[in-house]
Amino acid sequence: MFSYQNISKQNPLSSKEDFVRIKEKILGKKYDLSLVFVDPKTAKKLNKDYRKKTYVPNVLSFPVDKNTGEIFICLEKSKAEAKDFEMTKTLYIKYLAIHGMLHLKGLDHGKKMEEEEERLLKVFG
Repeated sequence: MFSYQNISKQNPLSSKEDFVRIKEKILGKKYDLSLVFVDPKTAKKLNKDYRKKTYVPNVLSFPVDKNTGEIFICLEKSKAEAKDFEMTKTLYIKYLAIHGMLHLKGLDHGKKMEEEEERLLKVFG
């Protein structure tokens, strides 16, 4: 199952179907994912409440169980950061979705995760 919600005032620049394809490739068809696009205030509150961090994150991933998880992407922050990573805004938002899904799959930051991100960006970018 895939739940998609945009509670920000920004356009996510990609279709729901794009994110469904990414989710099915990384997590599988049976994985229950909720993807929510949020504003900076909501992202900062989630980060503070659940991670005890006080900054606005670009993406947050929360595993619920082995086959269920949630991803929150702050569109305003993501769009502002895209140029720093030499990506279009659309590609960077897909990258953050991929990044979040890889975390839900159990990967941590490091070489293996970066290689998977690069490989998947070539497929979905």
